[in-house]
Formats: sequence, C-alpha cells, structure tokens
Amino acid sequence: QVQLVESGGGLVQAGDSLRLSCVASGRTLNNYAMGWFRQSPGNEREFVAAITYPNGRTAYYARSVTGRFTISRDNAKSTVYLQMNSLRSEDTAVYYCAADYHGRASDVQRDYDYWGQGTQVTVSS
Repeated sequence: QVQLVESGGGLVQAGDSLRLSCVASGRTLNNYAMGWFRQSPGNEREFVAAITYPNGRTAYYARSVTGRFTISRDNAKSTVYLQMNSLRSEDTAVYYCAADYHGRASDVQRDYDYWGQGTQVTVSS
C-alpha cells in the first residue's frame, strides 16, 4: 500500500506561482511512475502531468499546462512536486497526485493504483 498526501494548494492571483508537493508513505517511490491530475467543479478529472520512474528522466504534460508547469521527483524524500507558474483562473481545481507501480507515466487515470485526497488550488483573476 502507498499513502499519498498532497499539500501546497491555496488562493493566489493570476500570474502567481505555487508548488504542490505529494509525499508518499508505505513504499519507496522508486518503482512508481507518478502523475498529477485535477478536477474543477462540474468537470471530469483530467490529466496534468506525469513523470517516469525511477529517476524522472521523462515527463509528460497536458497541452494546457505545457511551458508553465513542471513535474519533478525526489525519491530520497518520497516526494513528487508540481511547480505551477503563470497561473490562470482556469487552473482552479482540486489537484491530485497518483502512483502507478512500474507504470508508463500515463495520462489515463485507470492506470494509476494509488491516489491522494487532493489539494485545492484557487486562482483569482
């Protein structure tokens, strides 16, 4: 079992930055591809970014966040990060991290085995 806990969300203004963290317990993250997804009110949860294991050599991004968001991982700290720059009102959502054992850093939610509870990000315009 892997427990994931997100933090770092909050209320910011458009153009600001935030860094989300996802700390894992129960297992080392070395063997897990990690992903970030988000869900805004009235919408389905959508892919944001994913990173390969073990060393995060490759990252993938949704088109809407490419060039603004960066996913990274620190296996020694069992933590995955999502650096979000140039935030827009449309980035407002609950952000979830997810872990996929020996995964391919997919953009498909059902590929992921473990999920956190989410952290709220609100961007005011």
